[in-house]
Amino acid sequence: MDLDPRTDLHFTRTLAVPRQLIWECWTEARHIPHFFVPRPHRVTACDIDLRVGGRFNTTFDVEGQVMENKGVWLDLVPGEKFVFTDTYSEGWKPAPDPFLTAILLLSDAPEGGTTYTAIARHRSAEQAETHKAMGFFDGWGTVAQQLEDYAKTLMR
Repeated sequence: MDLDPRTDLHFTRTLAVPRQLIWECWTEARHIPHFFVPRPHRVTACDIDLRVGGRFNTTFDVEGQVMENKGVWLDLVPGEKFVFTDTYSEGWKPAPDPFLTAILLLSDAPEGGTTYTAIARHRSAEQAETHKAMGFFDGWGTVAQQLEDYAKTLMR
């Protein structure tokens, strides 16, 4: 993956759960509320149509404020990669004020874990700096930890 340090924020972590379970958590709407936003914020609705061009819509409650995020899946490689964006909504309708494209890469890690790489790609260096100042690393790091903790409860 060719990353641009001006527009792409990213990190890699090892999660102590199998990557197929991480894939399931990210691609099934019933799982999203358990990890997708840092607590105490919460996901109040999620609608997923898992196909390229299909919807990935979420609604958040952030300190009493309802925030709707409509997006689409751009790329799906089962168990390995998924890419979604808020640049478009379902039907390839352009968003008036897009923020990012998210790229998540999964690979096997030692002892049955997952190497989890999260990339937030922005349209401009200014948008990336804004996201960084909003707490990208802490926020997305918290989400990765919440994902790992939740996925562990699903291990059979």
